[in-house]
Amino acid sequence: MDGYLEIEVHSRIMPCSVRAQPGKCEVYVKVVTWFAAIILVGTALYGAYIGIALYNLPSVKGLADRRQNMTIQVKDWQGKFHPFVVGPQNPWWSRSESIPPEMEWAVIVAEDANFYHHEGIDIKAIKNAIKYDLEKKRLARGASTITQQTAKNLFLSRAKTFTRKIEEIYLAKRMEHELTKGRILELYLNIVELGPMVYGIGHAAHYYFNKQTALLTPRECAFLAAMLPGPQKVYNPYKHLDRVLKRSDMVLRQMRDNGVLTPAEYRQAMAEVPDISGMQKKVDQSFSGKVQRFFKGLFGIFK
Repeated sequence: MDGYLEIEVHSRIMPCSVRAQPGKCEVYVKVVTWFAAIILVGTALYGAYIGIALYNLPSVKGLADRRQNMTIQVKDWQGKFHPFVVGPQNPWWSRSESIPPEMEWAVIVAEDANFYHHEGIDIKAIKNAIKYDLEKKRLARGASTITQQTAKNLFLSRAKTFTRKIEEIYLAKRMEHELTKGRILELYLNIVELGPMVYGIGHAAHYYFNKQTALLTPRECAFLAAMLPGPQKVYNPYKHLDRVLKRSDMVLRQMRDNGVLTPAEYRQAMAEVPDISGMQKKVDQSFSGKVQRFFKGLFGIFK
């Protein structure tokens, strides 16, 4: 009787009855064993792959030398790659001492509020992003720090894969160990995309406002920082100028709330209307060029 009860208890736990279907239970155990083995082997192989990938990543130590130049590939808005010089040989390069503090802080409050407190990754921001994405049921918010974005822009592709994310985090941690926060910020501000083949705030200052980086006003700094999440689409000033201006207002409020701007400086910045006449001229020229190319192609059909 005791043995019968013992078998009954075990049969409730196992997916099949030992008494009635011993063969099926053996098959089930073998399937589970093989499945577990496959998972373990797959995990081990992927771990080895990640280890090799991280080992082959370039060193970040050389970035500490402000005289160093390196060439990376950047995309234009048609998807074509172009060489881009990172360093003082770039004619638009802005050294940290020529960058207004308001420009640095506009980017920090807009992109990475805990920049001076984390060591490459922001765990709190990641948790908040996951919570937000779950609520929205889509990937609506990222949590990459300025350091991670710099690592990605310098060394990695834009492919959204788990492996690339691990590489990005690894490089960010190395950069935080080897470089100062000021150097990381200088690199970021000089390689960030801010328009059609407009990379870096030096080029952006000239492109939009026809001035040097050092002469940017707080309003202009906020304008450029407001574009960062998506200068091609969501915050493209050619198509959505109202969005850029609205977000720049938010950036200015955050700068005031964080003590970057005094109440008087904030009011002055809010009262300023960014002079984007240079950009509008480029828009008009671009449109005119498209019209000319259209009619040239049209007439070419009838030749």
